[in-house]
Amino acid sequence: MAADMGGSYGYTLRYKSVERLKPVAKHSLLGASGEISDFQEILRYLDELMNSLGPKEVHSYLTRVMYNRRNKFNPLWNSLILGGVKNGQKYLGMVSMIGVNFEDNHVATGFGNHLARPILRDEWHDNLGFEDGVKLLEKCMCTPIS
Repeated sequence: MAADMGGSYGYTLRYKSVERLKPVAKHSLLGASGEISDFQEILRYLDELMNSLGPKEVHSYLTRVMYNRRNKFNPLWNSLILGGVKNGQKYLGMVSMIGVNFEDNHVATGFGNHLARPILRDEWHDNLGFEDGVKLLEKCMCTPIS
């Protein structure tokens, strides 16, 4: 997983070292785009979960939280990516701020859907090694806009 570290205030890049990737439970890593304060609220919700939950269960929980908040007309302004491995089973899923969710071999949020996903569709494959995976993520994160 990869994420930028910028925190904006309006159109100004206010903070340059915001952590958008956090470990959750024992087997998962959560990434978020959107409001930092809402991401912190989501992390507070997740602190209450047991550590034995796997990535699939955490993803399902986040889907319900986001959908519930949307239905109360008080959405959390985040798109979330949950990845992890439990008992040798890999998992990667995405949840939008309105509770729309899916699982795939590669996911992205925000503008990354337009920039990174086409690169991932072309170059990702099942047998991608660690170094090649890192290079692919760097390519996705550093693609110049022309």
